[in-house]
Amino acid sequence: MTADASDDASVLAPFRQFFALERDVLVLSLAMFAFSLAFQMTSRYVPEYLNVLGASAGVIGLYGSVGNLVSAVYPYPGGALSDRIGSRLALTLFGTVATAGFLLWYLASFVPTISVPVIEFALPVAGTVAVGGAVEPWVWLFVGLFFTQAWKSFGLGATFAVVKQSVAQDRLAMGFASTEVFRRIGFLLGPLLAAGLLAVAADFVTGFQWILLVAVAFGAVATVTQHVRYDASDDTIGESFEGISGVVADLRAMPATLRPLLVADTLVRFANGMVYVFFVIVVTDFLAVGFDIAGRSLRPDAFFGLLLGVEMVVALLSMVPVSKLAERTGLKPVVAVGFTVYALFPLLLIFAPADQWVLVLLFAFSGLRFAGLPAHKALIVGPAERDAGGRVTGTYYLLRNALVIPSAALGGWLYGSDWTLTTGVGTIAAGPKLAFAVASAIGVVGVVVFLAFGREFEAYA
Repeated sequence: MTADASDDASVLAPFRQFFALERDVLVLSLAMFAFSLAFQMTSRYVPEYLNVLGASAGVIGLYGSVGNLVSAVYPYPGGALSDRIGSRLALTLFGTVATAGFLLWYLASFVPTISVPVIEFALPVAGTVAVGGAVEPWVWLFVGLFFTQAWKSFGLGATFAVVKQSVAQDRLAMGFASTEVFRRIGFLLGPLLAAGLLAVAADFVTGFQWILLVAVAFGAVATVTQHVRYDASDDTIGESFEGISGVVADLRAMPATLRPLLVADTLVRFANGMVYVFFVIVVTDFLAVGFDIAGRSLRPDAFFGLLLGVEMVVALLSMVPVSKLAERTGLKPVVAVGFTVYALFPLLLIFAPADQWVLVLLFAFSGLRFAGLPAHKALIVGPAERDAGGRVTGTYYLLRNALVIPSAALGGWLYGSDWTLTTGVGTIAAGPKLAFAVASAIGVVGVVVFLAFGREFEAYA
């Protein structure tokens, strides 16, 4: 391990490496940054957009589960398509489709309810099945979701493999921290830009439509720029995709040390997935908290963007110091702290008082879950063979994301239902508080599983 290689894991490494890139990779990086920015400034507000357009809590939960499904399955056909038509054309296609998705989201509020004639079918087992009825405007947000997620079909495993092969075993957490810091800056700017636009708009729908138009502009410029300026003749991303048989083989070959982590991670992410899409609705509707300071007021929708900015500032400031700490304490304690924040945040949020400063503190606390993310990634990829980091990562995330798919639908059902259950110790009522409490309970189980069975990566032991 040379001094230069060691320096590459510092917090400034992403910026030094970024400006040292060749033109084609530089253009691709800018395009990826633009789409990350566009998606982050829009996606967190879509549940509120659904709510305004008349969707129920169950529908909003279903939207979250569809998003989980798309995230789980898109990378594999995306890689196969890239192999078949070439990286340059595939990137242009992904960018165009994602941009069209943002545009479809924008147009959704202008589309009237469409009445479709009801057609009945007689089936041998199910009996009479009716198809048709009213197509509400929010349906187009589901359609747009399949489009906007297209850019995300490009290469999570490749990123892990590059870090795995470039950074020493005992510096993996710092290597991932340097890449995460650069990526998360886009996550910081997106919500803050959204908050600014919402603050000057007359109402949420108008402000969010402006946000969507900005996202369309980002997507269009990024797509055209990368198509014109990016030369992918030497690019090999996606060439290792081997189809479903390769995925099954990788599942069987997953290192045994990853299995307790995978179980715990799945429980924690399932818990977060149950209520993640409702965070914006809790702030804007359930708590209905705005922000007042120095004689100026922000509506709850704009305040939510500010809260996301606070969350990401804490994430950016804590990632590198916590990753350095992991080199002394080991990866497991750091990952456990991140899992704990994931588990407790839903419960703390739903029972929080309607006070702006309490919410600022809560979202700052939530930002600490990202502090353990580099160590978490190092714990995933570390046990893999040196040339298998990408496959192990892809397999791990495929299985975890597949198991998490129904979480938002379950959360939406609990959030929007109207039932009570009388037990020997009291009455349990469905609603937002139950949904968030159940989510935290599942998350705590995940934390306990990790503390009891999770294993430390040998390089950090």
